[in-house]
Amino acid sequence: MSVTKKAKSNPFVDAAAGAIAGCAARFVVGPLDVIKIRFQVQLEPIAKRAAGVGPSSLTSKYTGLRQALTTIVKEEGIQGLWRGTLPGQLLTVPYTAVQFVTLQQVRYFAHQSGIADHMGGKSLSFVSGAMAGAAATIASYPFDILRTTLAAQGEPKVYHSMMEAGRGVVQQHGVKGLYRGLNITLLEIIPYAALQFGLYDTFTAAWSKTKRSRITAKGRDLQDSDGHSSFERFICGLCAGTLAKLTTHPLDVAKKRFQVAGLPRDARYGARISQDAVKSLRLCLQQMWRHEGIKGFYKGSLPSIIKAAPSAAVTFATYEFVIGYAATTMSKT
Repeated sequence: MSVTKKAKSNPFVDAAAGAIAGCAARFVVGPLDVIKIRFQVQLEPIAKRAAGVGPSSLTSKYTGLRQALTTIVKEEGIQGLWRGTLPGQLLTVPYTAVQFVTLQQVRYFAHQSGIADHMGGKSLSFVSGAMAGAAATIASYPFDILRTTLAAQGEPKVYHSMMEAGRGVVQQHGVKGLYRGLNITLLEIIPYAALQFGLYDTFTAAWSKTKRSRITAKGRDLQDSDGHSSFERFICGLCAGTLAKLTTHPLDVAKKRFQVAGLPRDARYGARISQDAVKSLRLCLQQMWRHEGIKGFYKGSLPSIIKAAPSAAVTFATYEFVIGYAATTMSKT
């Protein structure tokens, strides 16, 4: 997926490869995604109690990654770790498909028009990644709302299905409720996607410079058309996803607050996020700073980073494998 590749790619193959890659990654990291969302929408500290803030009765529902994992399984069963899987997969398919198609088409246009010659490879990687992320977000956003709502609700369930959640959101907020927080999401996803794809290309280019010769002996890794093994793609995707997520995580927390504001969750999950707290991004961030401190901006960062790294790695590795397989198959026909 190097930016130096000037041949026009097949949009259908790009879409199919992106969708398959996204679905694989979504399933693998589903439990971490649920835990991340639970942390992000919990107003209480991710600790046994808020030190120095109040009495010992101010306990939190979730106090750590391991505790959250065991609590969810105990109270909701193993299936609780994959809450919101259906809308999550429906989110992933159009998101990753549109993302990779847009990415490749923008790069092809840039090369054909000569823009790439003026921008340089690294700049094109960041710009095309940002445009791909924005297009994919707009195409799939309602599913993101439903996924977050179902994953955050806990027990007893507020909504029992994706359709019921959709009706509930529309009844409470109108059709525009399916796009609550879209502006924040774009503000988050543009730098995230730019960093993810830009760093990915930067890392793969750096790897190529330091390791020109490839192993040709028996037992070598499967290599794609650019000369990188699946393992190398995996590592580069891992590093790119981790750094991109670290940079944009505070905006992701704010986005989740917007998406679940007003959700009538059971009281045992802590204070509910009110509509008044998310009237604007500025107000939301101010409330987080005032009541939760700097740690509030990074709630769920551990599962988020753990999730983002293998998610990006699996996505890139699967995408490159499918593209390589499709190219090999089509060349034989």
